[in-house]
Amino acid sequence: MTTGTVFRYGDNVDTDVIIPARYLNDPDPAALARHCMEDIDPDFAKNVRPGDIIVAGRNFGCGSSREHAPLSIKACGVTCVIAKSFARIFYRNAINIGFPILECPEAVDGINPGDQVSVDFDSGTIRNETTGESFQATAFPPFLQNIIRHGGLLASIKAEEV
Repeated sequence: MTTGTVFRYGDNVDTDVIIPARYLNDPDPAALARHCMEDIDPDFAKNVRPGDIIVAGRNFGCGSSREHAPLSIKACGVTCVIAKSFARIFYRNAINIGFPILECPEAVDGINPGDQVSVDFDSGTIRNETTGESFQATAFPPFLQNIIRHGGLLASIKAEEV
């Protein structure tokens, strides 16, 4: 379960906006976090706090297949992204690094910038604490919950080997 303040964006937020290509030479997640979303929201990295949540429209994470995009969001301290839909490669990259993302169009329509939102990843319940509304996303199946709980695909595989 997580609770955070919402940063809201529209449709088709692509990976070049999430982390501009000019910063991809530095593989350090903290360095990427300093530039996350800066082309669409120049103050995002300064204002985001651990636990905050991104809410967006359709096709979040479209564009290139760069895995730096979900990594930069996670490194900022954002605990999840809720969107109407995700680009498939972004979805896979996010799960591979243990970063939860939820598709729930109704929640996106019912959440505003600055709202306080809580998310229960086990049940898929999204609650707008500001308005009292609740929304139901599809909960992650157990194998994805395991990947997220371990912090990514490789970590979950290593944990199974022990």
